[in-house]
Amino acid sequence: MKLPIAGPALLQLIPQRAPMVMVDALVGYTETTVVAQLKVQADTLFVDNGELLESGLLEHMAQSVALHTGYTYMLKGEPAPTGYIGSMQQVSVFQLPKVSDCIRSEVTIIQEYLGVTLVEVHSFIGDTAVAQAAIKTVIAS
Repeated sequence: MKLPIAGPALLQLIPQRAPMVMVDALVGYTETTVVAQLKVQADTLFVDNGELLESGLLEHMAQSVALHTGYTYMLKGEPAPTGYIGSMQQVSVFQLPKVSDCIRSEVTIIQEYLGVTLVEVHSFIGDTAVAQAAIKTVIAS
């Protein structure tokens, strides 16, 4: 699959299904990075009063990490595994995205060992930083 990946093909890379899907495009990938997007719609889960709540923004960030794992497995010819959020630390939310905003999250893999991945995620609307976090994910065994 060539980048960008969106639509039904994207769902092959993550375990989430509607209405819980909080990514709509995989736009960049290397062994140690991924860039994912979400255009906030009025009917997006976690939208209240025209804004994406913190919980939705954090879920988007976590699913961006899942896209990296899913795409890595797809490149190896294996199905995407199920994973879990182990922890979220150093979380800062600077601004809540509004309906029609396009969030771009840039993930950098810091460490990966035995199915545990530690990443830094920085999320933007255009050039404006809206959130950042250190996230640990764990692949289900």
